[in-house]
Amino acid sequence: MTSWTLSGFALVAASALAFTAAPGAAQHWNGTVEETAQGFRLGDPDAPLQLIEFVSYTCPHCAHFEEESEAELRYLYIHEGYAALEVRHLIRNIADVAAALVTECGETDQFFVNHRIMMHEQGNWLARARELAPSQQARWNSGTLASRMRAIASDLEFYEMMEPQGYTVAELDRCLSDEARADQIVAASGANAAEFNVQGTPSFVLNGTLLDGVHSWPQLSQVLLSERENMSTSTE
Repeated sequence: MTSWTLSGFALVAASALAFTAAPGAAQHWNGTVEETAQGFRLGDPDAPLQLIEFVSYTCPHCAHFEEESEAELRYLYIHEGYAALEVRHLIRNIADVAAALVTECGETDQFFVNHRIMMHEQGNWLARARELAPSQQARWNSGTLASRMRAIASDLEFYEMMEPQGYTVAELDRCLSDEARADQIVAASGANAAEFNVQGTPSFVLNGTLLDGVHSWPQLSQVLLSERENMSTSTE
């Protein structure tokens, strides 16, 4: 369970007081998930703020963004219909591929739950990765894709991590063995990075424009707040 500091709650509360009536207030958009051509989108597909997040599961800054942004972004922007968030994978290494296959495993509406778990547990499984002997990590880079993915999932305890969500070893193995999907994830990662000239993670595209120099929640929240204020002004 996430613990919230008093200062963090105060920030969210202050922002909430500043909000005008939301575009999609009649519907709670925080439960609306759709698979897109390049990733997974949470929220109103017609929201005025269309946000894309490029994420690597082995990027500590991405996990930090998830922790810092979760309350305000998901419940004040997405839930109320101001913004939609599309997560796209940016693959940096073989462990990213395995993590992406795990987060995508199951029904579409499970993706953001899995994504949150993968990020919140990142510190634990990255620590396990650093403790592996070279002979163990060698299994990640030889053999069939299925055997490599299963080795990563076993070494980093992805099976145990996903078990409370109802996943069985057999179900995860099927997802980890999906070579066609793995190829699609890697191809989409390269195409997306090239299209928007993404240099690192997390990076953000807002309404089709890369937010240059914005890589954290404090930076992004200022951009979103400014955009929301502009929306309010234009409707007066």
